Amino acid sequence: METVEKMGMQERRQIHNKHNEHKRELTILALLAAAVLALAFCCLFAGSSHMSFGDCLNALLGKSTAANNRILWNIRIPRVLAALIAGAGLSVSGLIMQTNLNNPMASPSTLGVSNAAVFGANLSIIAFSGGFLSTGNNPANYGTGANPYSTSLMAFGFSLLSILLILALCRLRAFSPGVVVLAGIAVGSVWTAATTVLQFYATDVGLSAAVIWNFGDLGRATYRTDLLMLAAVVCGLVFFQLMSWKYNALLGGDGAAKSMGVSVERLRFCSLLLASVITAVCVSFLGIIGFVGIICPHVTKKLLGQDHRFGIPAASLAGSLLLLLADTLSRSMGNGSALPVGAITSLLGAPFFLAVIFSGKSD
Repeated sequence: METVEKMGMQERRQIHNKHNEHKRELTILALLAAAVLALAFCCLFAGSSHMSFGDCLNALLGKSTAANNRILWNIRIPRVLAALIAGAGLSVSGLIMQTNLNNPMASPSTLGVSNAAVFGANLSIIAFSGGFLSTGNNPANYGTGANPYSTSLMAFGFSLLSILLILALCRLRAFSPGVVVLAGIAVGSVWTAATTVLQFYATDVGLSAAVIWNFGDLGRATYRTDLLMLAAVVCGLVFFQLMSWKYNALLGGDGAAKSMGVSVERLRFCSLLLASVITAVCVSFLGIIGFVGIICPHVTKKLLGQDHRFGIPAASLAGSLLLLLADTLSRSMGNGSALPVGAITSLLGAPFFLAVIFSGKSD
């Protein structure tokens, strides 16, 4: 009887401990969500137009001047939405890549997605003047022939091509994490070399435009681009959340995951493909935004551990929070013009990431 009672007490303690752990994790998620909402609201009041707090509130209600209303509704709100969506997408993509590749240094650029996007955008800007083939380099044709989304479409197309090429090469060999990383490095180097050659033969104007595109810039976001990014990010988050228990199984190794009925190769293929597509969509519209996919997953692991059931939503919130903070700083420090948000994320991310690496033992 005493043994049975002791076993019952131990089970109750375990249930109580798990309940406390889940309560703590839910509290952290709630705090992150509150911080994201608060910072998103504050971002609406940051900018170079020097609008007062009252002007911003009136513009938010549509009761300010026409200029203030346009600034808030056509520039600031799409920009804040882009930060929320892209930050979540890049952060979760980094988390999924780190888990599937069993590499804490993995990020959305691991598969050469960013390198391919840069080449596609440079090809569109330098060779086709930012438009399609019919536009050519004749300025007289630009107004009628150029498509405002052609550069983004070409950047996304080459990113998708790079993803499929790398995954196809890995299917021919062994679909192991090491092979994926090496294939990504090799293909990414090819895209970088091709971009260098393309820029070497570019005109001064074309080279300047191509370099400017490479900067991560939320200012180019519109409601339409936000909607396209949202569709990709939401589909990815839903899939990743449904597969969260499989990612937890994968943490124990491929053998352990297979013993639990997980098709490791199929899971890795689908996860890397979807994470790369999310990255490609965000990068094609906003340019290169680094470090979000590395830092935020590490922060969430420090806060919540390795459980993907809570890690995936936490990573998405942390990514949105980081990109909102970087965008607010970029608009506040620009002295009349916003600095590239990609530079701000790197300035914030590099020292913080070094601190994470050297503070205690690694995950």
